[in-house]
Amino acid sequence: MSKTESADWHKDIAHVVHPYSNLDAHASRGPTVITRGEGCYVYDEHGKRYLEGMSGLWCASLGFSEKRLVQAATDQLHALPYYHLFNHRSHPPGIALAEALTAIAPAGLNHVLFANSGSEANDAAVKLVWYYNNLLGRPKKKKIISRLYGYHGVTVASGSLTGLVHVHRDFDLPLPGILHTDCPSHYHFGLPGETEAEFTQRITDNLEQMILREGPETVAAFIAEPINGSGGVIVPPAGYFERVQAILKKYDVLFIVDEVITGFGRTGRMFGAETYDLRPDMMTVAKGLSGAYQPISGLLLTDAIHDAMKAGSRKHGAFAHGLTYAAHPVAAAVALETLNIYRDRDIVGHVREVSPHLFERLNALADHPLVGQVRGAGLLAAVEIVADKAGKKPFEPAAAMGAWIQARAMEYGVIVRAIANCVALCPPLIAERAHIDELVDGFARALDDAHRHARENKLV
Repeated sequence: MSKTESADWHKDIAHVVHPYSNLDAHASRGPTVITRGEGCYVYDEHGKRYLEGMSGLWCASLGFSEKRLVQAATDQLHALPYYHLFNHRSHPPGIALAEALTAIAPAGLNHVLFANSGSEANDAAVKLVWYYNNLLGRPKKKKIISRLYGYHGVTVASGSLTGLVHVHRDFDLPLPGILHTDCPSHYHFGLPGETEAEFTQRITDNLEQMILREGPETVAAFIAEPINGSGGVIVPPAGYFERVQAILKKYDVLFIVDEVITGFGRTGRMFGAETYDLRPDMMTVAKGLSGAYQPISGLLLTDAIHDAMKAGSRKHGAFAHGLTYAAHPVAAAVALETLNIYRDRDIVGHVREVSPHLFERLNALADHPLVGQVRGAGLLAAVEIVADKAGKKPFEPAAAMGAWIQARAMEYGVIVRAIANCVALCPPLIAERAHIDELVDGFARALDDAHRHARENKLV
């Protein structure tokens, strides 16, 4: 914001830089200004209500008016509004959150390093991979393999891990030593006549060949989301992660699992690692950690990596990494209460109960002329938008069909998100069947309108 009185915030909205927006295209009409929330709904400055079918940015897992989280923040602000974790100091909510988080994490992840966002957590993972191998006397073992259409953030290191070209263009990314292997989408990248099993074998063979070509002594880690989120909600094919993990073990390559979107019940298990039987050496979490009520993230680590960090502290006299607001006491208190709510209300069980209804409703759209594929897990889904179903041919970029559907859905009072050639849906984990019906009904109406629009403009 520019330096004006708070009462004049609406006059200065044009000065706010909005990520993932075309600044020129939006300058004339400005953004939709959201002013309040209630349950699964948000309201704009004109009082219009929207069902938030994307949980904000995949993160408002408990909706927009959870009183327990507001109270947790208020209580902590009264008790201790800020303190840090430097110089062997700590505070009760930070300690309690670390204990609660490691207690529910996948086996072996017994330590956590806190930060403020998923980008920062993945950034820290890169630093610690390098640090770890230096301490083990392996200074050449530094390369990190990510995947095309993976998303891991937008800082210099995490933006390099992200496998989306628009995150790299003119930012001088990716950094040297960050490599990208195949996206595990049989729908998009399977060869003609190639079965899903053959596709899985081919792309995992490609991963192994990349490691051998680069030299196993130079490859340090592999990072993956259980389900690619911002890359298009890509669900891995059967056997993919089993094969990947065998390759990583064979060449002593660390496995970093990015649970920023999939963590805390989103896939119908507490973590996507449980859904796909993943055994990470590192795991990053954010978003659902606090239900988005406070900015906080974590990087979870095994004993082996933690032991190396302690050895590094003895070697150098300190572990020279930390953030002013890491495990901020208010954020930590809210995150701890979020975990309590997940437990008390069996949120994960609720997701398993209602998610079949989401996919039943979405799969009913499979015959629609513009629908190429429905995919996802839990309360995380995407609908592929195509101009030609048989050929899996997307619309030309200039048609901006996904954005058109997103805008029309908002007219019907539901928020979805256009990503490349698909439309993503990610409702709050507290959504009931009626919310899902409202979401899919609004999306379906927008889809029908898009088909008419495409015919009228000879786009199909």
